[in-house]
Amino acid sequence: MHSPLPPPESDALAHSDELAAALRAEILANGGAMPFSRFMELSLYAPGWGYYSAGASKFGAAGDFTTSPEIGALFAATLANAIAPVMQQLGPEARFMEVGGGSGAFAEVLLKRMLELDALPERYAILEPSADLRERQRERLEKALIPPVFALVEWLDRPFDDDWDGMVFANEVIDALPTPRFLARDGMVYEETVELDAQGAFVRGAQPADAMLTAAVRHVERYREQPFADGYRSELLPQLPYWIQAIAGGLKRGAMLFVDYGYPRNEYYQDDRDDGTVRAFYRHHVHNDLYRWPGLQDLTASVDFTALAESGTGAGFELAGYCTQASFLLGNGLDTLLEKADARTDEIGRVRLRDQVKKLTLPTEMGERFQVMGFQRDVDFEAAFELGDLTWRL
Repeated sequence: MHSPLPPPESDALAHSDELAAALRAEILANGGAMPFSRFMELSLYAPGWGYYSAGASKFGAAGDFTTSPEIGALFAATLANAIAPVMQQLGPEARFMEVGGGSGAFAEVLLKRMLELDALPERYAILEPSADLRERQRERLEKALIPPVFALVEWLDRPFDDDWDGMVFANEVIDALPTPRFLARDGMVYEETVELDAQGAFVRGAQPADAMLTAAVRHVERYREQPFADGYRSELLPQLPYWIQAIAGGLKRGAMLFVDYGYPRNEYYQDDRDDGTVRAFYRHHVHNDLYRWPGLQDLTASVDFTALAESGTGAGFELAGYCTQASFLLGNGLDTLLEKADARTDEIGRVRLRDQVKKLTLPTEMGERFQVMGFQRDVDFEAAFELGDLTWRL
């Protein structure tokens, strides 16, 4: 039996009710139906109301979920080992762009480690749409970094629009892109919608899919070499290729690195996974009531890593590698960093370090559920993926 969700406080519930009222108004104004992707977009990003736009804690023990950078310093320090050679190949004018900076924990550790490795970028840009998160990141980094390193940090409203060399990094970002959901029925493709019942509650609906979503579903069916069964529901991101092209922008020489949870396509669209992967996260509870408390809970979908590989190579990059998070960390010096950290701490600290490693690498934790994919253009990034290559599964 699942434990009940802890109820929101009254002010948080009032906040959610305001967003729910705005969602209902838009549904009614658009003929009684809203694409699920639009519901997800507003629930997460509506200015002043959305989950990532309002001020509640999201990361760590006080929030709704824990990301790898929040667990401790070993994650970002190990990624720095993989990133530094690329930055050194690119030279002193290379930039680094982090998409979605979270609490700022990753940037803090990465920049400190890159200073040690003599691989600091000329500019460290955080592409962050949330004004609240920007302010938290700024406060954290200003306190944690020495002034010359903090001076490298900037915040962007949009990706670089000029020609540049450098690296793009995104941890648990693609899973939060508003995703269309589809339904296969009677040989046709439908788009899942959000509608209202007689009491004004949000309920599932469906409408004929547009040409883009239909083509994307047919592409997956051709890949699977069979059509989806009648009644099969899932999600996909037909806009993913355009998103990749947008964040890369004018990147002429460099690499991209993505860490997220998901599956290669044949595993993602298994016959028995017939209701997709979208889930809600609320105070470290995972549940399926996607319509409960809009603005107070995170909504995410697993990543189709085959689609990500297609999108990156379609944007003109070479696939550098694909592996589990455990393989990537172990292949880039996690054990050596652990030994050094062990030598600098006491017994309690060593227990905490080993707890970090377990959470980051064990198959029952984040080690296999999270996966890493890299792309390269006129640099060598393949060395970071020498352990545990999984490209054959794509």
